[in-house]
Amino acid sequence: MDTEANSTFKGLTDKEVIESRLSRGSNLLSEVKPESFRDKLIGNFGDPMIKILCVALIINVVFAFLGKTHWYESVGIALAVLIATFVSTFSEYRNENAFQKLQDEASRIKCKVYRNGIITEIPIDDVVADDLVLLQSGDKIPADGAIISGSIKVDQSVLNGESKEAEKKAAPADYENPETVDFLDFHNVFRGAIVCSGNAVMKAASVGDSTLYGKIAGDLQRTEDRDSPLKVKLSDLAEGISRFGYIGGVAIAAAFMFVQVIMNHHAGWQIAQDAVNAVILAVIIIVMAVPEGLPLMIAIVSALNMGKMLKDNVLVRKIAGIETAGSLNILFSDKTGTITKGRLEAVVFADGEAREYNSFEALPEACAKLLALSIRHNTSALLTTDESGNPRPIGGNATERAILGFIVGKDKPASITVADSVPFNSENKYSLASVKGDYECTLIKGAPEKILSRCTGYYDGSGNIQDFAGKIADVEAVIDRLAERAIRVLAFAVSKEPITEGRLPSGGCALVGVVGIRDEVRPESITAIAEVKRAGVQVVMITGDRKDTATAIAREAGLLTDDGDVALTSEDLRDMTDEQIAEILPKIRVISRALPSDKSRLVKIAQDKNLVVGMTGDGVNDSPALKKADVGFAMGGGTEVAKEAGDIVILDDNFNSIDKAILYGRTIFNSIRKFIIFQLTINVTAVLVSFASPLLGMENPLSITQILWINLVMDTLAALAFGGEPALPRFMHEAPKRRDEPIVSGYMWSAILTGAVFTFIMSMLFLFSKTFDSAFRGGAEDMRYVLTGYFVFFIFAAVFNSFNARTDRLNLFDNIGKNPGFLRIIGLIALVQIIMTYLGGAVLRCYGLNPLEWAVALGSAALIIPVDLIRKAVTAQGKRR
Repeated sequence: MDTEANSTFKGLTDKEVIESRLSRGSNLLSEVKPESFRDKLIGNFGDPMIKILCVALIINVVFAFLGKTHWYESVGIALAVLIATFVSTFSEYRNENAFQKLQDEASRIKCKVYRNGIITEIPIDDVVADDLVLLQSGDKIPADGAIISGSIKVDQSVLNGESKEAEKKAAPADYENPETVDFLDFHNVFRGAIVCSGNAVMKAASVGDSTLYGKIAGDLQRTEDRDSPLKVKLSDLAEGISRFGYIGGVAIAAAFMFVQVIMNHHAGWQIAQDAVNAVILAVIIIVMAVPEGLPLMIAIVSALNMGKMLKDNVLVRKIAGIETAGSLNILFSDKTGTITKGRLEAVVFADGEAREYNSFEALPEACAKLLALSIRHNTSALLTTDESGNPRPIGGNATERAILGFIVGKDKPASITVADSVPFNSENKYSLASVKGDYECTLIKGAPEKILSRCTGYYDGSGNIQDFAGKIADVEAVIDRLAERAIRVLAFAVSKEPITEGRLPSGGCALVGVVGIRDEVRPESITAIAEVKRAGVQVVMITGDRKDTATAIAREAGLLTDDGDVALTSEDLRDMTDEQIAEILPKIRVISRALPSDKSRLVKIAQDKNLVVGMTGDGVNDSPALKKADVGFAMGGGTEVAKEAGDIVILDDNFNSIDKAILYGRTIFNSIRKFIIFQLTINVTAVLVSFASPLLGMENPLSITQILWINLVMDTLAALAFGGEPALPRFMHEAPKRRDEPIVSGYMWSAILTGAVFTFIMSMLFLFSKTFDSAFRGGAEDMRYVLTGYFVFFIFAAVFNSFNARTDRLNLFDNIGKNPGFLRIIGLIALVQIIMTYLGGAVLRCYGLNPLEWAVALGSAALIIPVDLIRKAVTAQGKRR
């Protein structure tokens, strides 16, 4: 049927198009309205650490109005909040813009429709209900509707997960579109499906949001996200810090009042003044307990790694998705295009003597000529040239293209004319071609069970026909072995009989050989799967393929390795309760013949076990599971709906990129933990010093301004230093972090408390020891230089401790060459502090130091390095992360 020339299809007029669009809607899908920069900024104020800072800010502003604190202290806290939220928002907004460009490019699809009596190409969004759309091989179906002329085969896997091509043919005149969705209906076609072969005309019945594709997309917009593991951990940390700050604040206020009233015998108005001072001390404790630099550090380290990941074909849409990837316990992965290459390839040829050849070039010359003849002239695929001028197969179905690809560019085409042919169909399972010219014969291609029994001979390597009776068992054994490797086989034979009524010859055929076809496992996927498994992540392959094919692929990919590993079908899942599935979930490796509902069900069951769940997908049918999972990996070559539902887009559709995403996630989490050690050591020390000093009769030696200087200026630079930490392969040897696991581990507490206690003890000696007093000008009578020296000591103790925090090994320079910015930034921090020691003045309470005073301050600070090395040695923590 030449549908392009068929003048019976007039299509809609321009007026009817307008009327249809007004009455039944357009083909535009309601887009998920992208968050504006302002909305994202406001949303990021919901971060648990930002909330604590906001509370501290409000309290500080109140006291600033009462004249009890300096105005610039409130400004400092406000800057901490604004900078952190701005960096985080900007990173997400920038990647979201890149994602929208990706979506826009994917949606630029043209459709061929009949309008005003002629056929014309229009954008997919301009299709309306009742449009007559011409469908040809390779087209994406633009709307839901029915075939009214011709026949096609379609790939509906993006909608139903079923990889088998579905046949669609013209509906009778009285056909009505069913109210329920039936993918097996011979007449109905659905938006998003791909035409594999044939030509047809469809009449659009539903467009835009009314299509099945549109309804799934709409449902996704109403699905709520689960909190990321990092958000859960940070919420717990924020709660702990709040509790620590509030308890410390109340304790210092109570202790201060006890000293003033009981020990110093204050009374009357003095008690009222003391109460105000006690509250101010409490506020100082609360502010000093909050790690103002942590939200900014998380934003910086995430932004830095988002840029690195994009270079590795990983587009992060949501910042939380990065860290979540590093916390995965279980990953449900598609097979096609992710673990496998996503395209069929002819990978082996076996001749009539059961000898196998892995390439066309390896074949004997006579055998190669016969095979090339059989493939090139008995196919529905065609040859074209790519941009480089190289031949490539087009048209036909995927199998035809794969077989033609086995020989194209490698053979010398014979002078042949095809006189008659019978195309391949799924019912007959064979195709025939009668040729004339250099060869005169009938070429036969089809399922081995159809062909082998009709062969009495086979061609040997010299092109001579030999008796096949003693060889058929050997060839069948090869076919069975190939089937175990998920390789599908087609047989090729030659007959001297002409084509009669489209039937196969009854016998007397000569076998050329069998060609094995499969969707090859990506070599890099095998390595990546092994790496992910070593990282403690359970990988489950989900596919629409048959169980035997799926298990063969899984074995080759390294998923099925133990006798206890379980491979289930969708029917098996249907017959099991959620509790039964949950019980064997740790052993499941393969789900075959999977339905979209199976994916969502498995995600829910895994999340109910408190696991962090990842899901890959590319089709509309995958979108609900992508949205429900803790992190959804959408394939870059997939549907727009799937990419909209995902947290991370894998631009090259490669499992290896998922492996990299997990590594980057773990790198970020480890960098955050290193920074927490660095900053909480400062904060715990500051709280202890601020608690003890007033009780010992000294005004707080660390002002809020100084703490803000440390937490904002110093820690901002430190965030950049820790944010550049390299993604080390050894991170993939760690066990996944539990969803409810505290972000501060036992090792971290030992590091924080050791550093804090040491710095506190040195602080007390600095402030109350006559030995230290005598080393500074003015001594106890003029504390300006003592306090300047103490501030320098405090800063440089943190600087030296940054080397302790960045590695748990005894070698403090472990892999420091892979983070060259670390030394530069730490050097910059030191330089800035030296400058501010002379320029800080009253704001930072810094009045300069002489060489001896510098030596005392720096020497005291440097002692934190050997102290922490002793801790590492004692606790045996100097091992690989």
